[in-house]
Amino acid sequence: MKHTISVLLQNKPGVLSRVTGLFSGRGFNIESLSVAEVLEPGVSCLTLVTSGDDGIVEQITKQLHKLIDVIKVTDITETDNVEREMVLIRVKAEATTRAEVLRIADIFRARVVDVSPRSYALEITGTRAKIKAVCELLKPIGIQEMVRTGIIAMTRASKKL
Repeated sequence: MKHTISVLLQNKPGVLSRVTGLFSGRGFNIESLSVAEVLEPGVSCLTLVTSGDDGIVEQITKQLHKLIDVIKVTDITETDNVEREMVLIRVKAEATTRAEVLRIADIFRARVVDVSPRSYALEITGTRAKIKAVCELLKPIGIQEMVRTGIIAMTRASKKL
């Protein structure tokens, strides 16, 4: 099962290396990783996605808590949360396919961020399922290049008054 883990940590040299080392040392793969500073100076939020059963992920979470520069660890997989990922895709856009590429971009609310005589670069933000769907539609047209961010996620606010 895939798990999304959010880690608040001190923004210091070597902290990210120790966190990723914890995973590699136990033979676990990190499928997605994104890290950046939050509002509080000197603090970053690391969001990672890994696979494993609940017991293994609980063990990893406990080990993360023991790291000195880690402030808070939360497995947000089972919580009501919002997850997003961004992808930049350069796709062929010749005279015969330009309209089709723009139509697909419009349907998925993608932005054209670069134009050349033979290609468009699109920025798409959304869930993994949305990104997979747009990639499947663009593949037959001709994806030339693609780069993705890692997943970022946060728990939803309580709906109660």
